[in-house]
Amino acid sequence: MTTTDQATPPPGSPPTASDRVRGTAGALARKRRVLSSAFVGTTIEWYDFYLYGTASALIFSTQFFPQGSALAGTVASFATLAVGVVVRPLGGIIAGHLGDRIGRKSLLVASLLLMGVATAIIGLLPTFAQIGWWAFAGLIVLRLLQGLSAGAEWGGSALLSVEHAPARQRGLFGSFTQVGSSAGMLLATGAFFIVQQLLDDEQFASFGWRIPFLASAVLVGFGLWIRLGVEDAPEFLEHRDAGAAPRAPLAVLLRHHWRPTLVTIGLRLGQNAIYFLITVYMLSYLSDVRGETDIGVTAVMIASAIGLLSTPLWAWLSDRVGRRAVSIGGYLLIGVFSWGLFAFLDTGPLALLPLVVIIGINLAHDSVYGPQAAWFAEQFPVHVRYSGVSFGYQLGSVLGGGLMPLIAALLYAAGGRSPWLIAGYLSVLAALSVVAALLAKDPARDRRDVELAELHEGPAAHGAGRAHDASDARGASERIRTHDRIPTDDQGEPEPALATTERTDR
Repeated sequence: MTTTDQATPPPGSPPTASDRVRGTAGALARKRRVLSSAFVGTTIEWYDFYLYGTASALIFSTQFFPQGSALAGTVASFATLAVGVVVRPLGGIIAGHLGDRIGRKSLLVASLLLMGVATAIIGLLPTFAQIGWWAFAGLIVLRLLQGLSAGAEWGGSALLSVEHAPARQRGLFGSFTQVGSSAGMLLATGAFFIVQQLLDDEQFASFGWRIPFLASAVLVGFGLWIRLGVEDAPEFLEHRDAGAAPRAPLAVLLRHHWRPTLVTIGLRLGQNAIYFLITVYMLSYLSDVRGETDIGVTAVMIASAIGLLSTPLWAWLSDRVGRRAVSIGGYLLIGVFSWGLFAFLDTGPLALLPLVVIIGINLAHDSVYGPQAAWFAEQFPVHVRYSGVSFGYQLGSVLGGGLMPLIAALLYAAGGRSPWLIAGYLSVLAALSVVAALLAKDPARDRRDVELAELHEGPAAHGAGRAHDASDARGASERIRTHDRIPTDDQGEPEPALATTERTDR
């Protein structure tokens, strides 16, 4: 027998141990690439997006608007910030239509490239003093492009990670997309902090604020290199190759899946509102009331760094006890937090502000945000999943967080420079999110209930210490596999499995 005969197993023979090791190693490598793409790509995308929010609070009111009332300049600056968020649902609709038809990866590459180009050009844009209202117009156009890109990004990144995940780890896998947001905020805030420390106020206002925007070009190049090496999940590829993709995913979504769409919108309201209130509006409020901004920036940086751990921790917990149980606690904390926040900002010792921000972001916000990627994906079947998660997420972002700094500034002015209308508004949004959480499907909780039921049924049926027979084991396994799938849709038709869990688990 030749060496070749010995090395090559005959056709139809079972896989050898080395084959299984290579297969497992290949699967792990693919998962690492997917998670790296979700984390790095989303980090860069949100670095670019949050740069604008930080600059709006710190510098844009004096760079791109005529000089006058400081409050009027702040409102105008936050209005341009809101423009980028308002257009995000359109980006989600476009990306959802294409992503449900051609794939997630292509849209993610395009969205990252668009965001990077728009952000770098903002760093080159002349000011109002140099070209007048053309500066304002250019800022609006570039912010619109950022918004379209951000609208396309989250849904694709979330699905790419969740659709590759084992059933018991969807929350954890999806949190890599969520962590990217915290990392992006950390990078954006840190970039401005470093530049402010290295330059004096005049240098920062003259050219220093542009440096973080221009640095985006380098980061985007790195992100594209990673994303180009990732493929779509087998579940989606099988669905697409079978010709099952709808011609108009959004129409199918709104006609047959409007209930989960409304639920996902509601889940975003309180969570996104508290985030924008703390990371954007609080900086402006501190400057107005206490004449301070550095401590606010520092507090946000600390909370963003902690978010790299707290976000996946909350997501992991949601895999164990269910998304609903984890999230409702966060929404209730959000509802009461803003009242204490403004009382503290008015009279509290600012040295303790980082602790207050940690409570608001890492406890209240992250407990809701961590499980969201998986929870949103679990509401929709594969043929409209990109459209569903993108539309619900982005429209909820507009209604909850994107308009929050602008609405807060208007409520502050309408209330005679009192913050309590803002606190009441946030409490209402948090209450609406609690209602949405109660209505949302929760497959993670359903799976846990099935597993616990099987655990307790065994001893009762067979006596303490006896093992289940083969038939019982197969029955339990089948019931758990059923709960690995998304619940039936609004018409009672069974939906496909969320991910290739049975294959990737083995």
